[in-house]
Amino acid sequence: MNTAPGARTRPGVVPEVARQTWDFDASWQNYAACRGENPDWFFAPNHLENKDERHAREARAKATCARCPVRQACLAFAIATREPHGVWGGMNETERRNVISKRAG
Repeated sequence: MNTAPGARTRPGVVPEVARQTWDFDASWQNYAACRGENPDWFFAPNHLENKDERHAREARAKATCARCPVRQACLAFAIATREPHGVWGGMNETERRNVISKRAG
């Protein structure tokens, strides 16, 4: 089965959605405000960061997302593929999981 990185839950359901999303036109990425920005703002470091460091890092990432012309496409992609890491479309991992949970419930 062809699945997107990070896709996990019930076999056959999410991986199929993720595969279709990955196969879908992702040219929106060419217009993303984060292109050329520091990727460390968008993804947690390999070491443990404290709460203040995480908030500061995510604030920088979210400020970039706030001015992004393709923010909604980015967020939709991250939600559809169940992206487990980073800030996408102005939301961190926990915020995206909450959106997914609300849609499921």
